[in-house]
Amino acid sequence: MMRLNYQRHCCQPHGRAMSRLSVLLSPLIFLSLFTPFTHASPSKFSEWNVPKPRHLPLLRSALQRESFNGEQPDLWAPLADQGWRPCLASVNAPSLPQKSEGYLQVFLDGGLNQQRMGICDAVAVAKVLNATLVIPHLEVNLVWQDSSSFMDIFDVDHFINVLKDDIPIIKELPEEFSWSTREYYATAIRVTRVKRAPVHASANWYLENVLPVLQSYGIAAISPFSHRLTFDGLPSEIQQLRCKVNFKALVFVPHIRALGDALVHRLRYPKGQSQAISTDYLRESTDRNDEQKPQKFVVLHLRFDKDMAAHSACDFGGGKAEKLSLAKYRQTIWQGRVLNSRFTDKELRSQGRCPLSPEEIGLLLGALGFDNNTRLYLASHKVYGGEGRISTLRELFPLMEDKKSLASSEERVGIKGKASLLAAVDYYVGMHSDIFISASPGNMHNALVGHRSFENMKTIRPNMGLVGPLLLKKNMSWSKFREAVVEGHQNRHGQLRLRKAKQSIYTYPAPDCMCHA
Repeated sequence: MMRLNYQRHCCQPHGRAMSRLSVLLSPLIFLSLFTPFTHASPSKFSEWNVPKPRHLPLLRSALQRESFNGEQPDLWAPLADQGWRPCLASVNAPSLPQKSEGYLQVFLDGGLNQQRMGICDAVAVAKVLNATLVIPHLEVNLVWQDSSSFMDIFDVDHFINVLKDDIPIIKELPEEFSWSTREYYATAIRVTRVKRAPVHASANWYLENVLPVLQSYGIAAISPFSHRLTFDGLPSEIQQLRCKVNFKALVFVPHIRALGDALVHRLRYPKGQSQAISTDYLRESTDRNDEQKPQKFVVLHLRFDKDMAAHSACDFGGGKAEKLSLAKYRQTIWQGRVLNSRFTDKELRSQGRCPLSPEEIGLLLGALGFDNNTRLYLASHKVYGGEGRISTLRELFPLMEDKKSLASSEERVGIKGKASLLAAVDYYVGMHSDIFISASPGNMHNALVGHRSFENMKTIRPNMGLVGPLLLKKNMSWSKFREAVVEGHQNRHGQLRLRKAKQSIYTYPAPDCMCHA
């Protein structure tokens, strides 16, 4: 622009021409700002322009809310005994047949928690088929570009040992089947690859379609394998086996558990101002002065990445530039096929179908009774809008922490750039918190809701159908908002819900994997 202005002053005829040319080119220049940089990140433009708070009157009142200088007993009290217990005893009896039908391979898509469910299903399918399971192969996630393997995330020896009486499991195929690799199946149609497994297939489907392949070739590879086993109509021992895998066999590798323990300890026993410590975190976590009273903390899973924002088709206050950016992203990633894009933002919010922004989940937490003395651990990977979007939440909860604030770069070197390992640390801390809450439903939310239900731990499930319409009321007072939120969440603090037909056993483990005492 400086060059154009200079030309306009020194050469008027050329200046007019350039001025007309700039008018013609400006739309193209503007659109070029949204040209994809990578497959996973078509535009960064809207993320540079963090919008102002959308609920300013509520936010002002929330910032002035009462500080309790202590713990509200009702809010922090653990869940009462609900009369249910984990019930996996029947799967512990040795039941391995003398001869396996062959080797079963599965290739799992998705992020950590989707893959976790796939691993549980793979064990169950291997049991149905009387097959030997090969440690599942985790596909590279297209969005996060994480190539972490099963053994990078989970303690494989513990996994095999816990399930040794249920199914045979091997880490690698024998030499005679070493040709059966992901690359082999990517080059052409192969008779040993099963790629037509329907979503939520029955046990009979596997007996009819996969067992013959095992018996003919000694091996079968199922790809893709995500949500490929039904939640209904299975024998009770298969259902309990799935829960045994999820809640007992899948344990993170030692360095994830050690880092998680250190983060939990620093949340429980903060040293004045939070600071990362570059010494050995195992020693630091155990040598701390035990005279300090342990503090309670909340884990907030802030599911607000660019994929979520774009797929929701909701408006997040960034104006036309943001709308264009997210529309371009939808076109690049999903070819524009997003059902929510048919509706207006108001319609989506009135139906509770918009993910809660950092500002909105902060208002919800404040209305529930969490004050500015609440220790909050932020579990998230890449937040859409970065630190600018989180600043309002941080203003509401100044004691908010995350992996970077609690652990030094030396301590985090083993998980740096690995989305699955970062998520594993967050999962571990989430399982050791007093309260867990997720800003929006998703795989992490579902996995932790189920796991914490299994252990009878408090988990607040946001009432999206209530909060969305409430936030549309621009003139609503803080007292009315708080009253509506508290009333609408009375039975959403982790009270056990029995699984209904078609619902996930991993989110609702009762009654399939729990017994009524």
